[in-house]
Amino acid sequence: MFDVGFAEIFLLALVGLIVLGPDKLPRVARTLGGLVRRARTSWYSLRRSIEAELAATDVSETLKETKRGLGETRKELDAVISDGSDSPTPETPRPDPKDD
Repeated sequence: MFDVGFAEIFLLALVGLIVLGPDKLPRVARTLGGLVRRARTSWYSLRRSIEAELAATDVSETLKETKRGLGETRKELDAVISDGSDSPTPETPRPDPKDD
């Protein structure tokens, strides 16, 4: 995310040492490190939450499309069954169970 090299870190530490002094610099560095850690954790949590929501939306959309397709297929099958003339194979009579 940030492209910070060794030279930039060294320059920031040097400026911090001059401005804050050697007594306060370690405490401030720890505080900043904790804040960065919390921000990073919050960012990853938010990112995971958004990705989960997007995945759920994708699954939901796929299910809706599948349901629509099944509904259309059912209508076509009902039309073929009710029409009877378009049946692909003639019905064969079932054997009578009493004949056995």
